[in-house]
Amino acid sequence: MILRVLILVAAMCGGLQGARADVFLAREPGFQMADRLVLRKAERRLTLYREGQPLRNYRVSLGLLPTGHKEQEGDFRTPEGRYMLTRRNSESEFFLSIQISYPDAADMAAAARSGVSPGGLIMIHGLPNVMRHSRDRYLATDWTDGCIALSNEDMLEVWLLTRPGLPIEITP
Repeated sequence: MILRVLILVAAMCGGLQGARADVFLAREPGFQMADRLVLRKAERRLTLYREGQPLRNYRVSLGLLPTGHKEQEGDFRTPEGRYMLTRRNSESEFFLSIQISYPDAADMAAAARSGVSPGGLIMIHGLPNVMRHSRDRYLATDWTDGCIALSNEDMLEVWLLTRPGLPIEITP
């Protein structure tokens, strides 16, 4: 088990010359990668699904003003709608990050009609690498600019169980 974890971490960090952690995990008996994600903002719950069945469930923190759909840059809201996981960043200012495809065409059109920027760089990520508050405070409150934050342990699982291109549905 420990060797498997070390291999996964090395693969995730590029230490195996581009090897992918999910390739190693896929060889494990009973291992299943997620095929979609659902975030229920009111419940502060992110659920990973596989073939319609819940695979994992996590508590999350959201933007400072989480109620309602993100309308513009700086509104501190987490978007609502159907998006995709896109770019992964193992060197962000947070413990790992996975970008969400916000803003989509509808978000950009709505922002243009309002004469504002829709914002962007909405991510699923762990805690800040340089913390200004206690870990407990980050885990118990909404604190992001509109992103979806998890504990570092949970973020590592999400990182390993997902891949770019997966759909994420974000509900009120």
